[in-house]
Amino acid sequence: MKILLKEIVSKSDIKRFVKFPHKLYKESKEYVPSLDADEISSLTKSPSLEYCKLKMWLALNEKSEVVGRVAGMINPRSNEFHSERRVRFGWLDFIDDFAVAEALVQRVMEWGREMGMEEIHGPLSFNTWGKQGMMIEGFENIPPVNCIYNYPYYPRYMEKMGFVKQLDWIQLKIATGSPIDQRIVRVNNMLLEKYKLRVLDIKSIKNRDELVEGFFRSYNQSFRDIDNFVPLTDLEIKNIGKEYFPKLKPELTSIVVDSDNNIAAFGICFPSLSKAFQRAKGKLFPFGLFHILKTFKKYDTIDFMMIGAAPEWQHKGVTSIFHTHIGTNLHKMGVMTGITNPQAENNSAFKVWERYDAQPYMKRRCYIKTL
Repeated sequence: MKILLKEIVSKSDIKRFVKFPHKLYKESKEYVPSLDADEISSLTKSPSLEYCKLKMWLALNEKSEVVGRVAGMINPRSNEFHSERRVRFGWLDFIDDFAVAEALVQRVMEWGREMGMEEIHGPLSFNTWGKQGMMIEGFENIPPVNCIYNYPYYPRYMEKMGFVKQLDWIQLKIATGSPIDQRIVRVNNMLLEKYKLRVLDIKSIKNRDELVEGFFRSYNQSFRDIDNFVPLTDLEIKNIGKEYFPKLKPELTSIVVDSDNNIAAFGICFPSLSKAFQRAKGKLFPFGLFHILKTFKKYDTIDFMMIGAAPEWQHKGVTSIFHTHIGTNLHKMGVMTGITNPQAENNSAFKVWERYDAQPYMKRRCYIKTL
């Protein structure tokens, strides 16, 4: 098959880029489509584009049909933060044809060399907040809405191209229907009293910019030692805060602060919207929004979106506070299952799940190769 690589230069190209996975995964019962409007916005209006370089390509066959896509990104802040010269690839999808996959990735590699980069890694987004990690295990499972799904042939082709593991992320399936272990409750009460900590009223953080900014300062500090992490900018924080914080559900959110209102730890969950997004098929209208709002009100599965602690509070057990708070609410509501967000295998905070009935759910990988 003859393959033509077409660089994205127009709005119609971007639409083809965004819609290709809907066709590729049409027969998949596990794939969760992103909302087209969100994807287009991410690729054209993201605050990260103020400092990131972005190139996108489509792979076309002889009939000008799309058979693959890829984005190449250079994040100078990440390269400076980690003292490296790397080009990222993301939004990588392709039919089951090695030649297509190789052509797409080779094009990003060529661009990376032109820009003076020394390595290529991915799949990644502009920053840690976006989707990252190619699935290598758990293909029979449905991912959270903010996670990549890909066919099993993807990692085989990456390895055939000479890519190796840089980092793995683990996801677990947590049984949440049981009462909270009383040992955790006792630790929770002791810590609240000992350190004069309290759980924030979520309504207050939604309406106070300084608390939202404080949350993301804690976020930036909590994950700064994790591979591929880059601190969010003020504009990114403002954008994410505006998008996510109004949607926080008090029963699924626990933000712990000290006596000076400094954020010590946080746990944020959302109802699992994966099946609602599957029904929406990439569109909010006419019925997508209905499915999403319906699921947001009634659910039995949640996604553990983000869990962390400020550096000075790590290894002090403060995560038990939000586990007690959220876990108690989940038990009362009859929520039976929680899916963790991808957590780096070398993240010590991951060990907290050892106390729970947790089963492996998915495993994803960041690949790397020298240019």
